[in-house]
Amino acid sequence: MLGKAPVLLWTVVAALWGAVAGLWTPRGPITITEAVCSVAVSAVIGVAAGRLTRSRLVLLLVPAAFVVAIELVRTRYSGPSTGPPHAGPFGFVVLAAGRGVQALLTLLPLVLGLFVGRGVPRRLGQVLVALPAAGVLLVTAAIAVPARTAPIAGGVAELATVGGLNVMIRGQHADAPVLLFVPGAPGGSELGAVRRHLEAVEQRFVMATLDRRGGGASYRVLDPTSRATLDRMVQDIADVADHLRERFHQDKIYLLGHSGGSVLSVLALQRHPEKFAAYIGTGQGVDLRASDRLFYDDILAWARATGRDGVAKQLAAQGPPPYSDVWGYEPIMLYENEAYAQPSLGFEIGVREYTLLQKAHTINAILDTWSVLYPRMQEIDLRRSATSLPVPVWFVQGADEMRGLEVLFDEWYPTVRAPKKELVVIPGAGHRAIFERPDRLLAVLDDVLAG
Repeated sequence: MLGKAPVLLWTVVAALWGAVAGLWTPRGPITITEAVCSVAVSAVIGVAAGRLTRSRLVLLLVPAAFVVAIELVRTRYSGPSTGPPHAGPFGFVVLAAGRGVQALLTLLPLVLGLFVGRGVPRRLGQVLVALPAAGVLLVTAAIAVPARTAPIAGGVAELATVGGLNVMIRGQHADAPVLLFVPGAPGGSELGAVRRHLEAVEQRFVMATLDRRGGGASYRVLDPTSRATLDRMVQDIADVADHLRERFHQDKIYLLGHSGGSVLSVLALQRHPEKFAAYIGTGQGVDLRASDRLFYDDILAWARATGRDGVAKQLAAQGPPPYSDVWGYEPIMLYENEAYAQPSLGFEIGVREYTLLQKAHTINAILDTWSVLYPRMQEIDLRRSATSLPVPVWFVQGADEMRGLEVLFDEWYPTVRAPKKELVVIPGAGHRAIFERPDRLLAVLDDVLAG
């Protein structure tokens, strides 16, 4: 009896730690602090349980109690990273980057701690414990490297936090006009693409690149998802704009919105025109529901024409959007660039502005945020709600924009009334025109400033 009580005690301790980890990091450790603390707490509990019980039973019960507890708590949170495994390319990534990363930083240190605490008498056993333990330490050290952005002599260069949201702010001159960039895909981050392609913008503006709620370093503020509403996303833009106006002593700033972020940007313009001097829309979204139906038709036709029988069968079986969950959009997200012959430019995460954990969570952040926000944007149709804009507007569109966006923009643009309105179409560019041809964006921005 004396031997069984400690085993039961440490099983309960492991279950409590699993519940705490599930509440604290339901999508896996996202920040450096969460990762380092997860490794440390799991290792301490494991060593203590192994040393104080010396029972083989603890090797089974303690990890099992931890896993059961964390999985039960995770069911309270919505999104692919906390839901059941999904068979598909994105499903594998979600499993590896979510539960896989969490197991590496919580379950594995717990198990290794148990073996260390019990003592491993044989040399081979010691090696088998030491090698993964060294691997965990090396991974933890790599994870602990913070994100940073290169300094600008005499200017401003920082990764700031505004209302919990991450904002990269860079400019050669702190007194230059301020440009706020709102990126496209829900949960996506464009810090890498901005650093690699739009450095010249920093010579004309203080450029602030927003990680929208749920994306990049703002992934950690997605929860509680009940607060990630359309109104909250629009208000986030207004709040960051207010911070920039106050910080840089400017009455109004400029707003640049891309793709899905362009839809939110137009709503922000309508609700808070006093904060913005002008708007630049690129890859402009108009009506997500109608766009997705065009994407569906085009990708299905492409799949049938190119012999992608599996893709065609999947799309035909599930029917046109909207879908009840994010997995229905998986074939569209996977094949839209190929179907529309778009350049391979995508989320460019190989920059120092991202931590290792942020890079690992790239797809999870997109899918989790998409699953929350996308259904809440289905009723937006700028053709009905935004025929009048209160500030001068410029639109920078690729001549090879995807038809799912191009058709609706071509319907909307002629109806828009604004103090000034210009359309710049870039030959040979697609949906990510500003990153494909940054020189053309610079020319437009010069025109914006002159205007």
